[in-house]
Amino acid sequence: MTGATGTSDPAARLTGLVRALRGHGIPIGPAETVDAAAVAEVLGFADRERLREGLAAAVLRSSAQRAVFDPVFDLFFPLGVGRPEAARGQATAPDVEELRARLAEALASGDRAALARLAGEAVDALGRYGSAPGSDGFSAYQALGRLQPETLLARVLAGLGRDSAGTGSAGTAFTDRLEADEVRRRIREFRAQVGTEARRRVAELRGTERIAARAVAPTVDQLDFLTAGREQLAELRRTVQPLARKLATRLAARRRRAARGQLDLRRTLRRSLSTGGVPLRPAYRQRRPGKPELVLLCDVSGSVAGFSDFTMLLVRAIGEQFGRVRVFAFVNRTAEVTHLLTGPSTAPVGLAHRVLTEAKVAGYHGSSDYGAALRQFADEHLAAVGPRTAVLILGDARTNGFDPGTDALRRIAAAARRVHWLNPEPPSQWGSGDSAALAYAQVAPMHPCRNARQLTALASRLLPV
Repeated sequence: MTGATGTSDPAARLTGLVRALRGHGIPIGPAETVDAAAVAEVLGFADRERLREGLAAAVLRSSAQRAVFDPVFDLFFPLGVGRPEAARGQATAPDVEELRARLAEALASGDRAALARLAGEAVDALGRYGSAPGSDGFSAYQALGRLQPETLLARVLAGLGRDSAGTGSAGTAFTDRLEADEVRRRIREFRAQVGTEARRRVAELRGTERIAARAVAPTVDQLDFLTAGREQLAELRRTVQPLARKLATRLAARRRRAARGQLDLRRTLRRSLSTGGVPLRPAYRQRRPGKPELVLLCDVSGSVAGFSDFTMLLVRAIGEQFGRVRVFAFVNRTAEVTHLLTGPSTAPVGLAHRVLTEAKVAGYHGSSDYGAALRQFADEHLAAVGPRTAVLILGDARTNGFDPGTDALRRIAAAARRVHWLNPEPPSQWGSGDSAALAYAQVAPMHPCRNARQLTALASRLLPV
């Protein structure tokens, strides 16, 4: 490829990098931006990987943010520009089998430079689509689908004199597994290189900042609950404990601030008599001791299950902040599942499956019925709600055409200290189709809660102390 890092107008590249990272929710202030500029001035642009590490150290606050930083850095400080050098001057596209053979050799030898070149050739030859201006581009999915690097594992191991099945003696089998794992790792790295190259080529067509905003996966705490896949939800569950510590710290700080109570005007004025009417020593009404109570009412059907699953795990992790926590789940029947979250054998993986299989949360059909669930809770479990109880209802408020049961929600709201509804859908979809969100919002405040970052912010603001 032409060029090494594209050092023309480095200030514009650096500020563009910072803007793109901010757009993905990474907090970068003026101080970090100045530090990044100083790092770039000291390290220069000759060694791209050294510059990457230096800028990451200057602007990032956690290792989890590298998943966003690295692809954005690759866009603003690309390895090259234009068509890959290896593809220049070719009259026809290279044969797929010929590319696969070269890729197998590079995977066997672990030649990083060769793998980078092959990633560029693969995108240029196999990933191009469209012909009209504005409709053309490059697709990593298309290139990888035609190249199929995963199917080269057996060929690579055969070239190394190994068996992908790992047969033989115990020592040989162990070595074979290690080599197979190493080849799989190289294949994953090659797939990532193809994705990086495709984004680079599309950025040259559409604009770097536009692609940085749209084609880079968000940080874990900004994953949309409704669109996250199985692997993304598993990664999200791993963030429960760090988020719980952060949330517990915020709640404890709120509790310390609230412990002083409200200003007692009568006592303050009485004290001011000794200072000539100047209230130098304000008096406060002390709050009554005791932790608040929390009740969760969670829809565990369909795609909403990932949202409810994560929230239940988060609340379990901060349970010490409350006097009592009770959790109820429903699809079209309501059942208490507190015992599934408090046992010592409780594991984040499989919690939603355990709720669906061990608790009676569904009746004669599998569709969510908010009206039936709310009425059953109000009829059978309202004793769990008292004047010190905050109720959080989790769900998209889509009733599948059934009666929404707003009367039951009013009964719950009348018995509780406060009720809040957390909806993983954006407000623009509330009231559309079978959504009863606007009707429920007239009874209890409804808040959009689409990702873990919003959930943490809402919980630290809405939960009682």
